[in-house]
Amino acid sequence: MTGPESEGLQLRRAVCPGSFDPITNGHLDIIGRASKLYDVVHVAVMINKSKKGLFTVEERMDLIRQVTREYDNVVVEAHHGLLVDFCKERDIPAIVKGLRAVSDFDYELQMAQMNNGLTGVETLFVPTNPTYSFLSSSLVKEVAAWGGDVSHLLPPIVHEALVERLRGTSSGA
Repeated sequence: MTGPESEGLQLRRAVCPGSFDPITNGHLDIIGRASKLYDVVHVAVMINKSKKGLFTVEERMDLIRQVTREYDNVVVEAHHGLLVDFCKERDIPAIVKGLRAVSDFDYELQMAQMNNGLTGVETLFVPTNPTYSFLSSSLVKEVAAWGGDVSHLLPPIVHEALVERLRGTSSGA
C-alpha cells in the first residue's frame, strides 16, 4: 500500500448521503465541493424500502459514478439502515449536507443532533449554490413528467436517462 494511509496518516473522510433519484446539479455541486475538502468522499445512496424510486439503486449508483468520474476521491455505495451505522462501519467522522433554505435547516439540525448523539458523527452544512437553491429530485421529476425542460438542472447523461425513463413509464412500460 502506498499513500497517506501507508505512512501512518489517517485520511479525512466524509459522506454525502441522499436518495439521488436522480442526482441533480445541486447534488453534484455539494459532492464536488466536499471532494475538495476531504481525502475521500463517500456518496451514500440511501435505500428506503417504503419509497418506490424512479430509478433502481443500481441505476442511481451508475449515474452517480459516471457524473463524478472527474473526482478521483469519490466512492459511491448503497446503504440500507441508519446513516450513522454507515459512518461507523467505514470510520467516517463527518456528514456533508447541502442546505437550500431555512426550512432545510430545521429538519437537518434535528438529524445532525440525533446522529451526533448516537455516535459522535459531525454534520457540516454547506450552503447550496443560489443557482440550485430551489432544486430537488422530486421537483425535477415532476416538471419533467409534465414535459417541462429540466436539462439545465441535471448532468446531460442524467437528463437523457430521465427523459428515457419517463418516456417508458408514460407508455405503460
